[in-house]
Amino acid sequence: MFISLTRSMRYFFLTTLFLAFSCFAMAQNLHLTVFGGSSNYQGDLQGRRFTFNQAKGALGVGVLYEISDKLFIRAGFTYAKVAADDKKSPLNATRNLSFSSPVSELHLGLEYDLFNNYEHSFTPFIFAGIATFGFNPSAIDILGNKVNLQPLGTEGQGFYLGREKYSLRGMAIPIGGGVKLALSDDIHLRFETGLRILSTDYLDDVSTTLADKNLLLTNNGQKAVDLAFRGNELKPALTYPGAGAKRGNPKVKDYYYFTGLGLSFRLSPKYDRGYGGGKSQLGCPKSVF
Repeated sequence: MFISLTRSMRYFFLTTLFLAFSCFAMAQNLHLTVFGGSSNYQGDLQGRRFTFNQAKGALGVGVLYEISDKLFIRAGFTYAKVAADDKKSPLNATRNLSFSSPVSELHLGLEYDLFNNYEHSFTPFIFAGIATFGFNPSAIDILGNKVNLQPLGTEGQGFYLGREKYSLRGMAIPIGGGVKLALSDDIHLRFETGLRILSTDYLDDVSTTLADKNLLLTNNGQKAVDLAFRGNELKPALTYPGAGAKRGNPKVKDYYYFTGLGLSFRLSPKYDRGYGGGKSQLGCPKSVF
């Protein structure tokens, strides 16, 4: 069950600040991470569970705090973009919707290496945690103008069947994994993919059924009608369906995911590596397995 966003953000920042200050004097255990790769989503405009079709870019920075040789606290910020278009999918071509949204995410969690990366140059890893994210779906109208969709209430939010305007911030549960290659005791090359389970079904502004066209026009305006259903822009043009016609699937929440490469750098070299405790000699891993 998702808790209050404001309360969660407060806990997140307080925890991150506490870790930053408490780890400052122990920089040997603190690693800086950078990430670059692709981002995509699964939802009402993208039916595939995992695909690079219509993928966009993602960039991230973060820190790892080394609790032990195999367990880390991870925290970071990722900025990405997700988008999809019915024209590129045969599932709902007559609906003719599209969207694009930035995604900004703060996350905190745990990361676990299956092997000791100081003794083996290669290890798989897994991670899980909690995140807060912001988004803002938009579309390009028939005149070529960018229009933010949430204020429009394209499904009758604000007046229809008790539907409320959705928030542009939410909570997520990040889970995923990858592999690490130790270039040295202090530098690691990373490949990871991570899924974000979301608290919203409106990442793409699509969730449930169409509102009555005349009611939508009266309450939310012509632009809401124009972008609620865009089959009239096709050739031959389609008419706006009746109230209650399926627009999306509210039974399944949206999710987004990142896939890419990264590097981690220890902020202060751990000079005592290789001097007992089973660590590798001269900072070099002993073997691949």
